[in-house]
Amino acid sequence: MSYRAFDVRRIAGALGAELAGVDVSKPLDESVIAEIRRALLDHQVIFFRDQHLTPEQHLAFGRRFGSLNVHDFVGGMAQYPEIIEVRKEAEDHGSNFGGAWHSDVTYLEEPALGSILYAKEVPSHGGDTLFANQYLAYDALSDGMKRLLEPLKAVHSAGHVYGSERSRASVRFDELKAMTMRFSPEAERETVHPVVRTHPETGRKCLYLNRGFTVRFADMTVEESRPLLDWLFAHSVRPEFTCRWRWEPNAIAFWDNRCVQHYALNDYHGHRRVMHRVTVNGDRPV
Repeated sequence: MSYRAFDVRRIAGALGAELAGVDVSKPLDESVIAEIRRALLDHQVIFFRDQHLTPEQHLAFGRRFGSLNVHDFVGGMAQYPEIIEVRKEAEDHGSNFGGAWHSDVTYLEEPALGSILYAKEVPSHGGDTLFANQYLAYDALSDGMKRLLEPLKAVHSAGHVYGSERSRASVRFDELKAMTMRFSPEAERETVHPVVRTHPETGRKCLYLNRGFTVRFADMTVEESRPLLDWLFAHSVRPEFTCRWRWEPNAIAFWDNRCVQHYALNDYHGHRRVMHRVTVNGDRPV
């Protein structure tokens, strides 16, 4: 895998690569954008250091890969609704945003292609993000398990995260006072996706479920689904499928939400962390 526009350094065996020698704040040629997209497909999550973006430049870079999402339940910045400011203040000692293994907005009929997260302010230690390769999670299954899962579909919902008070009783996002979140019965709506997804660009198969938003198998109860779902949730994020990114100011992570899960570690109480996220719209999983 060679690239003309930048140097690439892999950061783990499972996935992840750092791209050096490219300034994404600039209006890049289509050939460079094509190589960045190829690097994303090759490595599932790509990282850039020492980038200096205005919100307008962040949005412009994101739009090179598709239209941008405005989140249903999390408020964007006042002037830039497509940018979510992921903020945790030093005095916030509860949950953090993204603090569990998940793929973004899989409760949508057309979930995200990917997200581009830009570090504005990070603690001196802690606050890393983990990523898990769902191609490898699928490949590691036995042939019998693959045959069992391939015809199955799963129900995704944001209800237990952004739904009624009863359904979000165990989710303590109310402590993140610096972020605006809307909790609504609308979040209870359900969407059905295949358990095994074929990536629309690479053609590879991957597991497509996550603890954040997958609630049960289609045509099954929660109780019937739970044992196998719990096993798959644990299997899909086995350490050998993961990489870990240590943030520094002005770094960027761009992950392929179609084949990657991620987890923002919540180990920096007493320190401030501010990130800007744009999410690129995707298509319906098949």
